[in-house]
Amino acid sequence: MMSRRDHLAAMLAMAAALLPATKLRALEAKMEEADPQYGLLGQMMAQPGQRAALVAILSEGTDAMPGNIAYLIGEDSANPDAIWIVELWDSKEAHAASLKLPVVQDAIKKGRPLIAGFGTRAEFKPVAKTGA
Repeated sequence: MMSRRDHLAAMLAMAAALLPATKLRALEAKMEEADPQYGLLGQMMAQPGQRAALVAILSEGTDAMPGNIAYLIGEDSANPDAIWIVELWDSKEAHAASLKLPVVQDAIKKGRPLIAGFGTRAEFKPVAKTGA
């Protein structure tokens, strides 16, 4: 059985690629208390030149989503219009419920015109292997 520390290490390795050091330390502290059971990883393409505006919209109100452990947005290094979003949740049901929140519905409505398309999307169960 995998240790809790190994489990957290896998989640933090993913976050480390997306977050500045100060935010990563804050997430590490939060993760010590959390036990994520559901995750999403997805790439989203903004309309040309609209990546920063899309990130700003998608970042609004993300601290008010019950059951959300982490909601990370990172700029794609190879594509100036693409972003990656990593979400960690208490459960798949908590994620589904978040989509009905007024703040999330508002972000979707505001962001939709700035979205050019979607890339890779994956649902996952947060786990790790020793030494990974």
